[in-house]
Amino acid sequence: MAQLLPAALLRAIDELGRLPGVGARTAERYAYFLLRSDSHTVDKIASTIANLHAGVKTCPVTFALIDADESVSPLYSDTNRNKKLIAVVEEPLDIIALERTGQYNGTYHVLGGAISPIDGIGPEQLHIPELVKRIAEDAVEELIIATNASVEGESTALFLQRHIQEQGLTVKMSRLARGLPVGVDLEYADQITLTHALEGRRIL
Repeated sequence: MAQLLPAALLRAIDELGRLPGVGARTAERYAYFLLRSDSHTVDKIASTIANLHAGVKTCPVTFALIDADESVSPLYSDTNRNKKLIAVVEEPLDIIALERTGQYNGTYHVLGGAISPIDGIGPEQLHIPELVKRIAEDAVEELIIATNASVEGESTALFLQRHIQEQGLTVKMSRLARGLPVGVDLEYADQITLTHALEGRRIL
């Protein structure tokens, strides 16, 4: 049977289909859009993607994503931020969701995921030792455990609570209130829901 599309276009469709949430039809539309665009537009997109790894690194303190020429996250180095308050999140993009509420003035700590045995992710794969170190070094008074409202997020929150208590650290721990629907990641929650969740956080 004759090939229906040029090989270069098929390869582009295959690669775009690797992106999360991009099905076959969407990958075809993206690839065709790029094909129809002028070479300058395509070159700019390709260059931006090619330089992505070189331009981004992880903050050694908070594990947030920062520019390659920065030594630490601006949200941590900002003297107006309250270092005694830490919101613990699963992924870097969760920070954006909380910042958009305009209701939070503490710092952040990115775990790098959630405990999920089925995916081979245990506590040892997360940035928990670094969090314990920060609690002591910054004299942290409260942790807002802002993991997602999922089975994995809840398991991670419970583990953190037990682990920190076992370390003998005296820090108040709270959890985002149930304004967040189960199954919805912070990244996709609306600002009003997140604002109420922050205001109504409960002590563990």
